[in-house]
Amino acid sequence: MKNSLPGVGSASVNPSNKQPDNWFVNWIHAWDRFWFLSELPHTLAIIRMATGLMLVYMHAIWLSCIHDFMGPHAWINRDTIRQLHSHDWTWSWLWYVDSTPWLVIHECLAILFGLAMAIGLLTRLAVPLAWWFSLMVCHRMTGALFGLDQVVLMLASYLIIARSGSVWSLDARITQRRGTSWLFPSADACIGNNIATRLIQIHLCVIYLFGGISKMRGEAWWNGSALWFAAVNYEYQSWDITWIGRSPWLVSGLTMATLFWETFYCALIWPRLTRPICLAMALLVHGGIAIALGMITFGTMMMVANFSFVPPNSLLARLGADRTDA
Repeated sequence: MKNSLPGVGSASVNPSNKQPDNWFVNWIHAWDRFWFLSELPHTLAIIRMATGLMLVYMHAIWLSCIHDFMGPHAWINRDTIRQLHSHDWTWSWLWYVDSTPWLVIHECLAILFGLAMAIGLLTRLAVPLAWWFSLMVCHRMTGALFGLDQVVLMLASYLIIARSGSVWSLDARITQRRGTSWLFPSADACIGNNIATRLIQIHLCVIYLFGGISKMRGEAWWNGSALWFAAVNYEYQSWDITWIGRSPWLVSGLTMATLFWETFYCALIWPRLTRPICLAMALLVHGGIAIALGMITFGTMMMVANFSFVPPNSLLARLGADRTDA
C-alpha cells in the first residue's frame, strides 16, 4: 500500500532537503584559480620591454645631471635628507659614494642592465639587477622622486618572479639553440607569470583607490573645476586645451568622470563587462596627461601597467601569433 504520510517517499525532491552549496570551498577554489593558474608570458614580455627602455631613459637623465642628484654637492645632500627624514630615512649604498667616477660607473651599469632587460638578454639576472640599481638611486634621491620612478620600480619588482624573457627576446633565441634551463626558461605557461600579473593588477587598484580618495578631499573635484585648473597650469601645459573652458558642462563632466573612474577602478576593472570601458578610460586619462600636461613618460608607463589586464591569449589572438613565437 502506498504510504500516504506527507513528505514520505518524496524527500529527494523536497527543496528544503537539498544540500546547500559549500561557499567556503568554492571561495577557496576561486582564490586558488585567481593566484595559481598557469599563465603565458607574452603580456609580461611587452611590459618588460617598455619597463627596461624606461629604466634606460631614467638613468640616462640621472647620469647627465649626476652632480645635481648625487654626490657631496647634490641639491639635497645626505645631511639635509637625514634631518628632513630622520624617521623614514632609506638605505642606499650611494649615500657612501662621493667619487664621480664611481657614480658614473654605477649609472652606466644600471643603463646596461635596463637595456639587457628590454632586449631580453639574460633576463632572469638583468631584471633583478636593473631593479636593484634603480632602487639604490631612488633611495638616494629621497625628496626628488616622482610617480614615474615609483611605477617603473613597481613593475620591475614584480617582473622578477616572472618568465617575461622567455618570449620576444634574445633569451628565446638562445633557448631554441641550447634548450631550456633556469637561466633560459621555456615559454610555457607557469604560475610565476600569473602571480606577477596579479600583483601588478592589485597594486594598480591600490594606487587608483587612494588616488581617488585623495582627490575627494579637494573642493575642486567636487565642484567640477579640477580639470580646468590642470588645463590652465602653464607649469605643466604642453598642449593648449583651454578651449574646453568655453563649455563648463564638459569640464565638469570630465572632472566627475575621472573622479568616479579612479575611485571605483578597483571594482570596475575585474568584471568582463566593465573591464573594456575601464581600460578605455585609463587610455584617455593617461593619454591626456601625457599629451596635454607634458607627463609623457608617466602617462606612458601607467598605460603599460594597465596593459597587465590584457590576457596573453587575447593578445596573441589579436596579433595572429602562435604561442611559441619568440
